Amino acid sequence: MTINLFQTPEYKALIKEHIEKTIGYLFHKNQEFALACEIKHIHFSPELPSNIQESFQESVLFILSGYTFESAKLEEGYFSFEAGFGDDNFGSTVTVPILAIKQIFVGDHPIVFNLAQPDQEKKRKEKNSMEALLNNPENKKLLKKKKS
Repeated sequence: MTINLFQTPEYKALIKEHIEKTIGYLFHKNQEFALACEIKHIHFSPELPSNIQESFQESVLFILSGYTFESAKLEEGYFSFEAGFGDDNFGSTVTVPILAIKQIFVGDHPIVFNLAQPDQEKKRKEKNSMEALLNNPENKKLLKKKKS
């Protein structure tokens, strides 16, 4: 049985670190760049209108320049940036798991190529403090006692 080397935890950790360090280097050099990403792993906040979402292929190329580049940041295994979509320039924050980034380009030059697939993980959700508090069953009991 052959092991797929590009899906092992070791390779995923290696390529994730490489992508993060490469993006950090590009930020440090103030170098605009582009990302090719798998659309099925990308989260938009707010959600894009359906006519825009339906226009995407399986992979999408984001060109990070101007305000989009300035708004970009790396945090907790994700890369995010603000962008405008469609004829009306619909604004949304794009959040991409690092391993959903398949290629990084500077100009016409691909500088990173990733064969690893992101792990199946729950989409990041922003929770308000009450939701977070009520997720713990012990806290629900305390709240019920206070109402009595």
